[in-house]
Amino acid sequence: LPTRAGSSLEAEEHSMEPPAVPEEEVPLTVAPGPAGCQLFGYVGIEAVLDQMKIKTMKTGFEFNIMVVGQSGLGKSTMVNTLFKSKVSRKSSQPSQEERVPKTVQLHSITHVIEEKGVKMKLTVTDTPGFGDQINNENCWDPIIKYINEQYERYLCEEILITRKRKIPDTRVHGCVYFVPPTGHWLRPLDLEFMRRLSKIVNVVPVIAKADTLTLEERAEFKQRIQEDLKTHAISVYPQEDFDQDPEDRALNNRIREKIPFAVVGADQEHQVNGKRVLGRKTKWGIIEVENPAHCEFPLLRDLLIRSHLQDLKDITHNVHYESYRVRRLNESNRP
Repeated sequence: LPTRAGSSLEAEEHSMEPPAVPEEEVPLTVAPGPAGCQLFGYVGIEAVLDQMKIKTMKTGFEFNIMVVGQSGLGKSTMVNTLFKSKVSRKSSQPSQEERVPKTVQLHSITHVIEEKGVKMKLTVTDTPGFGDQINNENCWDPIIKYINEQYERYLCEEILITRKRKIPDTRVHGCVYFVPPTGHWLRPLDLEFMRRLSKIVNVVPVIAKADTLTLEERAEFKQRIQEDLKTHAISVYPQEDFDQDPEDRALNNRIREKIPFAVVGADQEHQVNGKRVLGRKTKWGIIEVENPAHCEFPLLRDLLIRSHLQDLKDITHNVHYESYRVRRLNESNRP
């Protein structure tokens, strides 16, 4: 009898419980469809874009770029051409006598550039003395040390108990590496530098003074550089591992096909068909810097400023700085 009563009570308890709902049917009654919730009138959600734009225009933003290469490859001229202003170290100190330093020295200069109400705090770091010596062993060490020092400075500000609302950002967002226009292949110095630096910063290789090469030599040189980078597993920007969606991958694939960009820099204007253009004047004509048929400087400018500037900053913060932060915190936690 007790067993019968117990079984009848259990049956009543089970019968009073609501029927179980299959797991697949729950999201259908709670979550909206794949097309999203349909609004019956204008709410104004898109106004957040205007708010972000106004706030950015008020506060401005920071962008830090480093240029690396041998002397005489036109690094200062290229930076001036990129931002259409005298922002390089050489142009800001014309009276200083230029000497080849015995070791790699780093010089940073900061400017505030404003265009259509948008302010950008631009820091250009030059590396005079890189690759200029007979023995260039470990000449990349000062550059690696400088990049890590900027990460360390940001980390020290970030882990404070009472930290600033906006931490000053001196981290290097992009490193433009100038390859000499030899027309043959990458030197061991070039390969070793990009192999080491690509792990801690976004490296963008360019062929300097590409007007010294013919179109055939330029295409063959670019192909050899791409093969060398692939053979030595050197991942330059834009890195294939960080493509977020198919659209980004398709765009970056087109960019990766053109890397390294064959560029020509010029900070003087000339008259061409009634228009003032930036270019280099030769006996055979004027090489227009901003003409895609003459050089690939417009592609470099679009990559660094117009299309991927924010992506450079995001990868610096989310990938390179994050790996440095994890490594440093692990070191500090070890007994």
